[in-house]
Amino acid sequence: MKNTNIIKLILLLLLTGGSSNIFSQTTLFSSEKYTNTDGETLQYRQLISDYDSASKYPLVVFLHGSGERGDDNESQLRWGVENFASNKNMKMHPAIVIAPQCPKNMSWGNYSSTDMSLLPSPSEPMKLLIELIKESIQKLPVDTSRIYITGLSMGGFGTFDAISRYPDLFAAAVPVCGGGDIKKAAAIAHIPIWIFHGALDSTVSPTLSHTMLGALTDAGASPGYTQYPKTGHFSWIAAYDDEMMMDWLFSQKKK
Repeated sequence: MKNTNIIKLILLLLLTGGSSNIFSQTTLFSSEKYTNTDGETLQYRQLISDYDSASKYPLVVFLHGSGERGDDNESQLRWGVENFASNKNMKMHPAIVIAPQCPKNMSWGNYSSTDMSLLPSPSEPMKLLIELIKESIQKLPVDTSRIYITGLSMGGFGTFDAISRYPDLFAAAVPVCGGGDIKKAAAIAHIPIWIFHGALDSTVSPTLSHTMLGALTDAGASPGYTQYPKTGHFSWIAAYDDEMMMDWLFSQKKK
């Protein structure tokens, strides 16, 4: 009878959403904040999946989507980035992962609303992110030949923005359901890129990824492209669960 009551209690908690405290898992991402000399701040989460004094580790920069903007320094962990913290990934691909949080009403990318041209200056969050990356290189055992960037939705646009503005910084990029400035294709053709999108995405049209794919190919690049035929906007669920993508990403190294 006692076991039956316990089961009933668990089912009740599950149905009412009250199970979060019982079943919640503590994230492996530490809570951090970057502040520059002007007092500007960027909150972020950080994962260091292994450490020894003789080794250098790849740095993965993860950019969340628009729904995770804010100041709680937690929402950016909702989608995708926790895949990098799985036991399997940390065993096969030990890395340093940085997941910054974009403030409300701001964006990672800074594009013209009329033709998707990259505007001259980066957004404030992107500017602070690049400063954070440079600081991380100084303070952490980062392998500077293996700095990767990826992001979903708004973060996919941010990924293209970052590699277009700083083409010599990144060793590889994985933009998911995003888009970029096709006029910058030649400048980033040397960067290994794997693009992901859902064919049924009504939030961010897959045409934006198609046009970037075409522009990169025309510029002499050999980008990867995966389009999920029965997937809408949530293409990042499959993308970050793709072991082949993870293996590919961590095999990239700047020459």
